[in-house]
Amino acid sequence: MITIKEVKTSRESTLFTEFPNEMYKKNPYYVPALSLDEKNVFNPKINPVFEYCEAIRYLAYRDGKVVGRIAGIINHQLNKVYNVKKGRFTRLDMIDDLEVTKALIDTVTKWALDKGMDTIIGPIGFTDLDRQGMLVEGFDQLNMFITIYNAPYYMEHIEKLGFMKDVDWTEKQIKWPTEVSEKIKRGADIARKRYGYELVKCKTKKEVFNYIYEAFDMYNVAFNELYGFFPITRKVMDYYIKQMIQIVSLEYLWFVLDKEKKVVGFTIIMPSLALPNKKSNGKLFPFGIFRLLKALKKHDVIDLYFIAIDPKHQGRGIIALMFEDGIQTGINHGVRFAETGPELELNAAIQNQWKDFEYIPHKRRRCYTKPIA
Repeated sequence: MITIKEVKTSRESTLFTEFPNEMYKKNPYYVPALSLDEKNVFNPKINPVFEYCEAIRYLAYRDGKVVGRIAGIINHQLNKVYNVKKGRFTRLDMIDDLEVTKALIDTVTKWALDKGMDTIIGPIGFTDLDRQGMLVEGFDQLNMFITIYNAPYYMEHIEKLGFMKDVDWTEKQIKWPTEVSEKIKRGADIARKRYGYELVKCKTKKEVFNYIYEAFDMYNVAFNELYGFFPITRKVMDYYIKQMIQIVSLEYLWFVLDKEKKVVGFTIIMPSLALPNKKSNGKLFPFGIFRLLKALKKHDVIDLYFIAIDPKHQGRGIIALMFEDGIQTGINHGVRFAETGPELELNAAIQNQWKDFEYIPHKRRRCYTKPIA
């Protein structure tokens, strides 16, 4: 018999966070999230997204043993702005048993229905910077530090339960160039000379704060039309900045300013933290933090978190300006490959930025949808 129980206690929160880490412990492709971050993301006292969202977490038990987990989210502000009644599911993990998956989905569906929702989508998180998208291709590829890994049966279960594809993201493994191409150099030169753009790389983390809030304001504009996106507030910016500022590598952080010294471009790349975090199984202590810091200094794989450009300034060489320095920085570190984060398959601008690179499309992830009323 399967029992579904809402997560209420600290012990249950730990069980919820650690369940996939234990289930996938021997899987060579699974990379856990940082356990501390995963606990904090559901804590209303820490995550300011709860000012306009609500969430619930559940665990599935069989014979007293945890066999699955799921969380539900409702973004009330997004629903109000777009005049929709959508609930979300996230952090779905379970053993290969359709009965368990159905019990978890049914429980979140009832919760969403009781809140007045008529549709459920997922897996998708609180914000565009949260984990989203069920893996549907690339199960034999190492997961990124910031993405979801799941076994193939998740897709089979969710489709048997009546969910349909809503949108896909693709991920690429890019062979890092050994030199900066003349095309990129010309594009960067045009950006500087014709349009007056300036590339800024901060020398200290304190200097980052001169640009980061304006950059996130621009990010809100640049990504506003993307699937599931809702602009993040200043408090939510602070929440993510606090997570990243300790481990961000200033060499891989770029701001582009226009003639008025306004931020019009913003890119974050990180040395891959997948393997060191996997070795620590998502724990920072006692040794996890040292493994992460070591990877920041010595690495041959980098993760492309995102590139944001003000729509009014697109097509003017800003990407080339950032790539010119970024490619050389990677070369200096001996980078062999780069992993892109999830990129919407129908977003031509995002997909086209890699057309001059040698790459393999090696992962695909999906957000599903189902009417529930």
